[in-house]
Amino acid sequence: MNIIDSISNRRSIRKFSDREIDKDIIEKILKAGINAPSPKNIQPWKFIVVTKKGKREMFDTINKGIEKIKSNPGSFADTMFLLSSAEQTLKIMEEAPVIIFVKNTGNKYMSEQTPAKRFKEMTHILSCGASIENMLLAAMEYGIGSLWISDIFFFAIELAEWMNTDKQIVAAIALGYPAENPSPPQRKELDELVEWR
Repeated sequence: MNIIDSISNRRSIRKFSDREIDKDIIEKILKAGINAPSPKNIQPWKFIVVTKKGKREMFDTINKGIEKIKSNPGSFADTMFLLSSAEQTLKIMEEAPVIIFVKNTGNKYMSEQTPAKRFKEMTHILSCGASIENMLLAAMEYGIGSLWISDIFFFAIELAEWMNTDKQIVAAIALGYPAENPSPPQRKELDELVEWR
């Protein structure tokens, strides 16, 4: 399959079989992420791969974060309507054989933001996004389904503590052999999104 077909045919998978993924395939997917472009070749990403026994600890950590927010929404009060989506995502993560967390080593989770630091932070986040897209496309090449997960901001502090890091956890990727074949999502038309000058 050529790259344009891969981009067009990739789907977000939310149902996975329980079939294990060989470690060498996971490593090939990670290498695709490492080969992503990043400004000044800074490569601000680091990957935490969670499988089997590690998943139980991960879920205990995530559930602790969700329960804390439910009992005291605090700064999450305006986004509580998204919490049910995060809980649904957690079920998907539980079913997926592999979870990859993408850590942005260039940014701390909580830091003072000057305009220069904000610019640097955005550059690092965009680099991590390119790395994630590479991994999603590589997964497809090996017949692996994937889901890009951004709901982790509800329990990012707990995850960072569990990972023993003060760095920003940007996203997670669920990987597994697909147990569904979803239809393509509706996309906006080119003329709605492009302005020519």
